[in-house]
Amino acid sequence: MLRSYDDYYDTIAKGYDELYKEEQLKKLDFIAHCINKHHELSEFIKPGYRLLDVGCGTGISTQYFDVKEKCGIDPSQTLIMIAVDKYPKIKFLVIAAEEMPFLKKEFDIVISLTAIQNFSDIEKGLLKIKDSGKRFILTFLKLGEKRSMIESLIEKNFQVIKRFEQEKDIVYFCE
Repeated sequence: MLRSYDDYYDTIAKGYDELYKEEQLKKLDFIAHCINKHHELSEFIKPGYRLLDVGCGTGISTQYFDVKEKCGIDPSQTLIMIAVDKYPKIKFLVIAAEEMPFLKKEFDIVISLTAIQNFSDIEKGLLKIKDSGKRFILTFLKLGEKRSMIESLIEKNFQVIKRFEQEKDIVYFCE
């Protein structure tokens, strides 16, 4: 049975890129700028890496970085169908963060951009993310009602390297 998150995103899927693409690209450009500007972040994205994008939507963020292997997951089947059509060479799966089946440290980098506040179980989703990767770029809504809980869980469960505030998001680089 679909959760309300899935229903909402399935409903708006056709207009998702129109609604969010520009904002997502701004956020991704900000992240890339941070990686290039701050020496301690230089290992976060490398061409030989395997990347997992949790809450990938239509694949905007999944395709952004130049890495060897990319996988995007999202609980919205309709968003994933659009992602598969747009980026047929990338692996996309319909799955929620809390249900990820990946091996421990399977990915070099796990990103989750403005999706964490939508997890049905935020702590379980973050722990699954932590298990799946070696480095992490996590963002969530700055003005969201779950902000303090998400910040607390990230700071408790990850080694925070850098934290930034972007236009609408809090951005964490973690190990």
